[in-house]
Amino acid sequence: MLAYVFWHRAAVAAADEAYEDACRRFHDGLATNRPGGLIGTACLRAERLPWLGDGGPGLEDWYLVEDFAALGVLNEAAVGRGHVSAHERAARLMGEGTGSIYRLLDGVGELSPVRVAAWISPARGHDVSLLDDFLADGMERRAASLWRRQLALGPAPELCLLAAETPDGLRSTRLPQGWHVDFDPRVPL
Repeated sequence: MLAYVFWHRAAVAAADEAYEDACRRFHDGLATNRPGGLIGTACLRAERLPWLGDGGPGLEDWYLVEDFAALGVLNEAAVGRGHVSAHERAARLMGEGTGSIYRLLDGVGELSPVRVAAWISPARGHDVSLLDDFLADGMERRAASLWRRQLALGPAPELCLLAAETPDGLRSTRLPQGWHVDFDPRVPL
């Protein structure tokens, strides 16, 4: 499973409510008229997005797809029949945005219980593939998922753990020296 993650915010802070409503409608449309290969989506409010502009608040979209081919189908469908109006409404209100593609390493990729995102940047030289089990330690696999960046379309951390609560494996006392993790609450729209 892959996830296209898109971080974004409204062009003007005063438009936040209208922008969130437009984004919610777009996601609702995708859920109703689901393109082939799309598993699910979520739009999450984030208090801060360190890799987006000034690092302030914004939105984090997760689009779960079966594979890279399904990502292409989603790309076409998002601006195609059945979705173009909702997409254009949100795009007109959008300010800055960036994204990346992640692959599911552990967990089931269920987005509904997400209340925290842990963005993990390993120290240079660490073999991340050997640390997957460590990072997932204490993770409730039915309510959490561990993701690794596959394709960077802008600045973004190497790993992300989405969960209902912070798992024990990510406590700062357990992370290897030189690793950095940002824990941030997420609120589903």
